[in-house]
Amino acid sequence: MSKDEFLTLALRNPVNVAILDELHRLALPDAWLVAGCLVQTVWNVLTGRPIGHGIADYDVFYFDPDTSWEAEDTVIRTLHARLAHLGAKVEIRNQARVHLWYPGKHGLPYPPLTRSTDGIDRFLTENTQLGVRPAADGNFDVYAPHGFDDVAKLIVRPNRAPNFSIANYEAKAARWKTLWPELTVIAAGA
Repeated sequence: MSKDEFLTLALRNPVNVAILDELHRLALPDAWLVAGCLVQTVWNVLTGRPIGHGIADYDVFYFDPDTSWEAEDTVIRTLHARLAHLGAKVEIRNQARVHLWYPGKHGLPYPPLTRSTDGIDRFLTENTQLGVRPAADGNFDVYAPHGFDDVAKLIVRPNRAPNFSIANYEAKAARWKTLWPELTVIAAGA
């Protein structure tokens, strides 16, 4: 699967398109629509399921050096207000702040990041290490350090990032396997 094919399929989800349009309007710094909502939209197209099947939420990353909770909360409230009409759960996180709360929530270390794509690189699965953002020319930038082969072949593979949790990976993969039985899940120990 090429980048253009991936993007065409991911943009068949009108919620993805609406979020990307809003990210363009808001001009948040280093803002990306990321992870499962992109991959799962493609899986749904490839397997003939309804476009929103199994998509639990839509994740947005941005990177603002202002690491105050108040600044992030303002962005969260603004984006939620602008996207409320979608009826979708949208999770917005300033990647400059993750190291402040992640260890307490997950019990794992999390070093400070320098850009949003650093956060994408730390996802539990390689196939969800994806991001799309509006580009200045009206097109889209796509971040995909592992390409699109696993997405196209419906393969779930662990990412060995420093914060990797076998239990979290296995739980996520098991949930996905019930929703998309066609998936091939690579064992965490493989």
